[in-house]
Amino acid sequence: MDARLQKRVQRYGWDKAVPSYERSWHNQLEPAQTALLDMAALRLGETVLDVACGTGLVTFRAAADVGVDGHVLGTDISEDMIAAARGLSRTRGANVSFARMDAEALAIEGTLFDAVLCALGLMYAPDPERAVAEMYRLLRPGGRAVAAVWGERRNCGWADIFPIVDARVQSEVCPMFFRTGTGDWLARAFCAAGFGKVTSRRLQTTLHYADADEACDAAFVGGPVALAHSRFTEAVKRGAYADYLASIAPYRRGEGYAIPGEFVVVAGHK
Repeated sequence: MDARLQKRVQRYGWDKAVPSYERSWHNQLEPAQTALLDMAALRLGETVLDVACGTGLVTFRAAADVGVDGHVLGTDISEDMIAAARGLSRTRGANVSFARMDAEALAIEGTLFDAVLCALGLMYAPDPERAVAEMYRLLRPGGRAVAAVWGERRNCGWADIFPIVDARVQSEVCPMFFRTGTGDWLARAFCAAGFGKVTSRRLQTTLHYADADEACDAAFVGGPVALAHSRFTEAVKRGAYADYLASIAPYRRGEGYAIPGEFVVVAGHK
């Protein structure tokens, strides 16, 4: 696997996903984001880094927690995600800023944060251990970091989206996606980076979709396979949608779907 290629796919894939991202995932990711913020226990006046911030779903909530005397910097590999977040900041909060950066090599020197957050971004890094080490590097002594990832593959009913896409186009999206949520992998990565007082939570969740169109839109258009999906012909799209809907058929409830999922949230102190 070529790490540079994978990062390029991530960058331009999430650029493609921007128009559908919040519509598709705002409610679905909320339980993990809330658990992450609860474990971070942000305080008024703190300075916070939000890694892989996307459109700022966690960034703006964190900004509210630290108040007008605090500040939150959101970073993401996708330029269009950052542009969208900056646009939203005009109405959602003034104590935030955004910059395009690679989670494995954050271009920040001499700035130490009270807290570093990463909500559902580590799964996409070619070297997630390096991204965790970067989180540790940028914390002041006594600061804390919290990361949330998707859980084990067998507990995520939507997981067939990846082989369904890979069968149609070589995507290099995230070949090791479920590694970070398997067993105690993430807690061990935190310990290896130097964190102490490491704690972990595993959360069961359900992804609700009103109908087949909404389920497919979230899976193919608003998420990590958006770039690969953009290369599909209409015939290929129909086949991929049919295969995906067959894979989630056990979770159909009337016209809609209730698909099981799992999150892992880990916190550590420096």
